[in-house]
Amino acid sequence: MTINFSAFSFARLALRKKGIDCVNVDRELRDGMTAQDFINELGFEPGKIEAVFINGTVLPKSTVLHDGDRVALLPPGTPGSYRLILGIKAMNDEGDTSG
Repeated sequence: MTINFSAFSFARLALRKKGIDCVNVDRELRDGMTAQDFINELGFEPGKIEAVFINGTVLPKSTVLHDGDRVALLPPGTPGSYRLILGIKAMNDEGDTSG
């Protein structure tokens, strides 16, 4: 399957240091991958990605990706007011909010 991928802020910097394109690029992934699988494949350590936007909506990292999805990764550090605007909440892998 093919997804369209972008990373933001510190995530973008980390990927660029590894020579990984991360701004509006198409990526081939194996079928059935979750957002967390993709994060792991990119080499991010636990806690380095706070929010995953899939087709413009913040969804749990356990969400299965599909062909044609638009996926964006955001690391921790987004200021409080933007967290509200973007819909970022503290979320565990099952999608339960804790704040």
